[in-house]
Amino acid sequence: MALDKIQASFREAVLPIKDSSVIMIGGFMLCGTPEKLVDAVAEKGVKNLTIISNDAGYPGRGVGKLLANGQIKTLITTHVGLNPDVAKYLNDPVLKDSFECILVPMGTLAERVRAGGCGLGAILTPTGIGTLIAEGKEIINIEGKDYLLEKALRADFALIRASKIDKFGNTIYHGTSKNFNPLIATAADHVIAGACEIVETGTLDPDFIHTSGIFIDAIVAGEA
Repeated sequence: MALDKIQASFREAVLPIKDSSVIMIGGFMLCGTPEKLVDAVAEKGVKNLTIISNDAGYPGRGVGKLLANGQIKTLITTHVGLNPDVAKYLNDPVLKDSFECILVPMGTLAERVRAGGCGLGAILTPTGIGTLIAEGKEIINIEGKDYLLEKALRADFALIRASKIDKFGNTIYHGTSKNFNPLIATAADHVIAGACEIVETGTLDPDFIHTSGIFIDAIVAGEA
């Protein structure tokens, strides 16, 4: 395992990402979203992506930039209200055939990602019982109560935003920028951290580290 995972540029950091990749992106309404990493994916021009993210960003920002570029085939998310481009794609007679949006309750999305990071196959949740969310899904009754079987989520890549990170990848997130970042860092085969500040390995207090460096594969400096 590399002890120094720093990449020369955002472009270099996203080189492994290919067409049809499954990518998890951290952040909540752009708080904690590694926007410069996402911009690099947009610039790379990879297509047919499956994006797993809390939200669809804003028009032209974050996940919204990938959507505007026509790079997303499937969006698995929980909140799209801040980006009207989602509705435009779903209602356009031409675009809707090449774009799928799968809405997942926020807590369920977080738990499915957590399960993927823990090596579990699925979770059971009562959320969505009796609604459109339950259509086509297996329902399991336990002690008289119905639960939906929701499969765990994993990805080929995770893009996270690190407030402070050492060269090995031990990561600290500031305030609410933590949100989905620690979860997705455990649930992807290749984790890329866009860093606001990089420090020498061993200088961070272990008691304040949110994500262990064992999960991080690449680090790039310059995230806003």
